[in-house]
Amino acid sequence: MSISLLKTIRLGHRYMKTWPMVRQLGYYFPEYRVMRATQLALPVTPVLAMGVMCSQLYLLGWDVFPQALAMTLFFLSLPVQGLMWLGWRAQHPLPLSLFDWGNQLSAKLQQMGVPCHPLGANARYQDMATILKLAFERLEPKYWEEL
Repeated sequence: MSISLLKTIRLGHRYMKTWPMVRQLGYYFPEYRVMRATQLALPVTPVLAMGVMCSQLYLLGWDVFPQALAMTLFFLSLPVQGLMWLGWRAQHPLPLSLFDWGNQLSAKLQQMGVPCHPLGANARYQDMATILKLAFERLEPKYWEEL
C-alpha cells in the first residue's frame, strides 16, 4: 500500500466522524448513504468473509481455495472502498453553490455568537462537514425542516 492510499483512508475515517449523520442531509448529499453502509460494513464484513471462507472450504473442499480466498478478499475490501471514497470526497473542492450555502451557514452561526470561520477560496467537503456539524449542534430544528 502506498502512503497516499493510507492517507486517503485516514481522511475518509476522519470525514466520517465529522459529517453529521442527519437524515435531512441524505436528500442532498450521498455521504449519508455511503457512511451508513460503511459503518455497517466495518463490523459485519470480517465475520461474513470468514463465514464465506469456512463454508466454501467445508462444503466444497480445498479445491476451491482460490475462489474462496477471492470472495473473502472481496468482502473485506467493501468497507475499505467506502473509506477510500469518503477520503477522496473530503479532499474534493466544493462547487460554488455549496460554497455560498456554507458561507451563509457560517454567517448565521457567527450572528448567533458561535465561533465559526467562513469557507476560504480552497474550501473542501471536509470544511463543509465541520460547518454542518456546528450548525446541526447549534441551530434550531425548525431551520432544518425548512430545507
